Amino acid sequence: MASTETTPVKDAGSVEAGLDALETTAAGRPPLRKTFVDKILPPVIAIAVVLLVWQGLISLKIVDNPSKLPAPSAVAQAFKNDWLKGDLLGYIWTSVSRGLLGFFFALLIGTPLGLLVARVKFVRAAIGPILSGLQSLPSVAWVPPAVIWLGLNNSMMYAVILLGAVPSIANGLVSGVDQVPPLFLRAGRTMGATGLKGVWHVTLPAALPGYVAGMKQGWAFSWRSLMAAEIIASFPDLGVGLGQLLEYARTASDMAMVFEAILLILFVGIAIDLLIFSPLERWVLRSRGLLVKS
Repeated sequence: MASTETTPVKDAGSVEAGLDALETTAAGRPPLRKTFVDKILPPVIAIAVVLLVWQGLISLKIVDNPSKLPAPSAVAQAFKNDWLKGDLLGYIWTSVSRGLLGFFFALLIGTPLGLLVARVKFVRAAIGPILSGLQSLPSVAWVPPAVIWLGLNNSMMYAVILLGAVPSIANGLVSGVDQVPPLFLRAGRTMGATGLKGVWHVTLPAALPGYVAGMKQGWAFSWRSLMAAEIIASFPDLGVGLGQLLEYARTASDMAMVFEAILLILFVGIAIDLLIFSPLERWVLRSRGLLVKS
């Protein structure tokens, strides 16, 4: 007769111990050396390679016209001159303060709008396609009407940021809400989380992955919209941001300053992502057990 004995208890214990070991490994912080090798060293090497290729194009006279491609040393000198004059941080702060404040207003508008579109069928049918269309519209298209409506002032800048960022934030939240399992909502209602309480304690936390993705994309649209507005609608009374700096450099045919402005715009965009959105994204993934560590 075939044996009907169950799996030995020690096998179940081994499986449980293995799962515990996996959890323990995931919770530990990686050593500093591993962080340096995995996270810091690769971009440093990439930057060094770009600089070597750039300098090589100049040294080998493949590109020997400074008005088309300045040497890295000329761009470094442009940075140094603006730093010594005390203007460099002013350029950055003018644009960053506008961008972050405009993005904050976009969050205040895009979040309730996204919830409304996600939860009310008539609203989704009415303005859902419009939001998707606005998200694909180039931000630069909003600059001329914003100038005509509001004039050359900071209000125009913020209007362009809002029109560029709100659709992305709202659509990200709609996508996140659509992916919330219905069981979560039923469980929340059973425990009394209805209305605004249900939105705050159930819907928003469950929709965080999509919402954070929408915020990240919304910031990218905010920054691009602001740069377009600063380049097209430059005006002395508005102060000099990075977009205005780029436009002034183009007008003066100063390629070293053009590259300085481009690198600053790139640096700020990367820095905001690394300091704000990447940690937020990792926290959301880690809280759901989705962050895989090698």
